[in-house]
Amino acid sequence: MLSERRPVLLANARIIDPSRDLDIAGDLLIADGTIRDARKGIGAAGVPEGTEVIDCRGKVVAPGLVDMRAFIGEPGAGYRETFASASQAAAAGGVTTIVCQPDTSPVIDDPATVDFVLRRARDTAIVHVAPMAALTKGLEGKEMTEIGLLKAAGAVAFTDGARSVTNAQVMRRALTYARDFDALIVHHTEDPDLVADGVMNEGEFAARLGLFGIPTAAEAIMLERDMRLVALTKGRYHAASVTCPSSLAVLGDAKEAGLAVTAAASINHLTLNENDIGPYRTFLKMSPPLRAESDRQALVQALNDGLIDVIMSDHNPQDVETKRLPFAEAAAGAIGLETMLSAGLRLVHSGDVTLPTLLRAMSTRPAELLGIPGGTLRTGAPADVIVIDTDVPWVVNPDELKSKCKNTPFDEARMTGRVVRTIVAGRTIFESL
Repeated sequence: MLSERRPVLLANARIIDPSRDLDIAGDLLIADGTIRDARKGIGAAGVPEGTEVIDCRGKVVAPGLVDMRAFIGEPGAGYRETFASASQAAAAGGVTTIVCQPDTSPVIDDPATVDFVLRRARDTAIVHVAPMAALTKGLEGKEMTEIGLLKAAGAVAFTDGARSVTNAQVMRRALTYARDFDALIVHHTEDPDLVADGVMNEGEFAARLGLFGIPTAAEAIMLERDMRLVALTKGRYHAASVTCPSSLAVLGDAKEAGLAVTAAASINHLTLNENDIGPYRTFLKMSPPLRAESDRQALVQALNDGLIDVIMSDHNPQDVETKRLPFAEAAAGAIGLETMLSAGLRLVHSGDVTLPTLLRAMSTRPAELLGIPGGTLRTGAPADVIVIDTDVPWVVNPDELKSKCKNTPFDEARMTGRVVRTIVAGRTIFESL
């Protein structure tokens, strides 16, 4: 639903603003599409005439989520996902900004395509959409794109999506060029030669299933190379999806050395492991693959330690024809916009992560890294706000999810906690009745 943009008071809430380390009981006032105040006693002191007062009854009020890695089919693959369908899913999941990937058809590698994406999203999406542009032309890894022109057109970062740039000289040039524009390079770190025919994590479980494995070294080797190139160029670098302790060690050394590096982990790798694949469940085929339980636990610890900066959904819709296949032949990827926060709340309820830590990684940090509005409840900030009921139980029914494709790894999973209201630019765009 869409509401009129009149003043709104979210009263009697637990207000969490990771950008200020704020966690208080209080009220939040929204007017003219911006946040006017967030403190105790706003309602008692009086609010503007005509203000809609919403009693949150102790529910959490937080900045809207910024999903830093989501594939949307437009242009070229609207049958998988459109800006309209993705934004409906995002709103239901508390995501107020979707950062879309460039591996579309055509590839987002020139200013005209960036402009198309921004205009199309503005016309059809109910949440903000920020495009990443391709790092190399055609995602071929051979020639870097015009980073300066693409950034001027509205690209918020540069990536080759799910492909790795194997040519070190090309990556060095891109990092050097991007540095001069203060542009962020986002890289998928998997050595394709080591991945080869692998379809899941290398180890005992893959052997039992009779499937070719992907070693963690495929990720760590590429990340190690990239860290040396970052040291050489002093560029800004973000590892798109880290999954294992060997990568975390490389990342930790780079951060200790003062390099401008950050990293994300997907909600899938933080809450699932290779055993969840069970009897060849293709909805759990990911790239990079789900790892061992010990790897998952290491990621959670790295999130708490600040080594992992961002949690993203890695939303990747796949239709039935590409998923209802033998595991080795099925396409990798899962949808996640609508379930990212609820899955993350599993970590909160288990005591593994605090709610402010989770929200920081899902909202404040990605907004900071990309230099886009959002991720904060400061006075004057855009009123992109979510209300979360952390205790409401629900069961994931794929048929009720708003994405065009239904390839969720959380099919029939029992969740506790979900978004009950999503506000973008001061307007309620989603409300759970």
